[in-house]
Amino acid sequence: MLTALVLLPTGVAALLLCVPRSAPRRLFLVGWAATCTVELALTVAVWAGYRSGGGTQYETRARWIPSAGVSYHVGVDGLSLPLVALACVLFLACSVYALRETRRVREFAALFLFLQTTCLGLFVAFDLILFFVFFDLSIVAMYFVIAGWGHPGAARAALKFFLYTFIGSLALLLGFIGLYLAANPHTFDIVELTQQNPLAGRSLYGGLVLLAVGVGLAVKTPTVPFHTWLPPAHTEAPAAGSAILAGVLLKMGTYGFLRIAMPILPDSWRHYALVFVVVGVVSVLYGALVALAQNDFKRMVAYTSVNHMGYIILAVGAAAAAGDGQTEARQLAVTGAVVQMVSHGLLTGALFLLAGVLYERGQTYDMSAYSGVAGRAPVFAGLTGVAAFASLGLPGFSGFIAEFQILTGSLGPRPVATALALLGILLSAGLFLRALQRIFLGPLRLPEAPGADRPFPDIRGHEGASIVPLLVLAVVLGLAPRFLLDVVEPASRGVLELLSR
Repeated sequence: MLTALVLLPTGVAALLLCVPRSAPRRLFLVGWAATCTVELALTVAVWAGYRSGGGTQYETRARWIPSAGVSYHVGVDGLSLPLVALACVLFLACSVYALRETRRVREFAALFLFLQTTCLGLFVAFDLILFFVFFDLSIVAMYFVIAGWGHPGAARAALKFFLYTFIGSLALLLGFIGLYLAANPHTFDIVELTQQNPLAGRSLYGGLVLLAVGVGLAVKTPTVPFHTWLPPAHTEAPAAGSAILAGVLLKMGTYGFLRIAMPILPDSWRHYALVFVVVGVVSVLYGALVALAQNDFKRMVAYTSVNHMGYIILAVGAAAAAGDGQTEARQLAVTGAVVQMVSHGLLTGALFLLAGVLYERGQTYDMSAYSGVAGRAPVFAGLTGVAAFASLGLPGFSGFIAEFQILTGSLGPRPVATALALLGILLSAGLFLRALQRIFLGPLRLPEAPGADRPFPDIRGHEGASIVPLLVLAVVLGLAPRFLLDVVEPASRGVLELLSR
């Protein structure tokens, strides 16, 4: 079933590309949305059949390049299943949001379907080379999305995105080769490498491999100082591209830390845990401070992603640094990191789609060009307010559950770092409240239009149908997270057992 889940979008993309461009625009867009609906239904079926605490399930293994120790090995567990579900939800939301797209819709739909395959393939991959292939292909697909359908400065931003993340992927490949050479017998299989722990007792070699893997994943996450590609890529990308980039692609980095770096390199991870804690705290504070200084709404949301990803890096670093008597704290931190990935994907995806609504009406993200918009578009104002409050961690939303777990789990082993990270929440509250006040309150002011006031219609049907479900899911996770935690917590315990070897 997982193979069908992964390959179906690319198969449909190939079929769409065989249809003449002269075909009705709706054919491509409805086909895209229908495929995403089927993908979500398959994911629900996989979740329904998943046994909590049962380890890796729906596993498939086939020979691919046996002479090099490479196999087609896929499966899901409590770390990957929530991210597979998140990806399917966000791709469906973006397909609905794009129903009014008019520019080269055949290629647009096909690219997003191919991008969905790369994301799902990475989350279910249990072979390092398979992981790397999907990792690299996602970069290529997103490059064309940004360059082909972005704003006027998109070509430069897309090139910067590609070069940064491709260099990061080369560092990641170097680390994977280092693991392969250290294993006996040589293999790229993640399960076998985890069982072997090939770099146990080899501190220098293990540190170099962790450096390569860590840099590759940190660029994708991104963390400070590898984050500089992110703001221009988000600012220039189309709204649907930004939602997928923030909601799904960034999780490839943080997921890689939990899937590869921590279980396969436990000695090196424990030894250098403080480095990850420091990087996490710096990312939290730097992302929030720079976001607070932005006048561009979309760029502000982009920098909050640096802030939110910093909490995840803090959690995984603090979990490794915890003492033997703090098992519950360690598990809470790792579980919170996974929940934060899901929460951030839902909320930031919604915020970027809302930013797209703002741009479609006013043709600018400049917050100083707007005022009093709530009077013209009360539903739009309400949805943006809900997304903003949820993103800053207000109780009742998924962001609170994630940040509460991360901070509670990190406080014991790293009290100073956790106290500093708390400032990030205060800064996030300030920057979102400032943005809401500037755009939605006060006398009406809209970007100037020749001859008359620019019309500013409220949320349209396809926009609401894509954004509202994301916010509803955030509320469901905030009020009743048990169905997610039951899946994640056993996997978190498994990661910590491997880390404690």
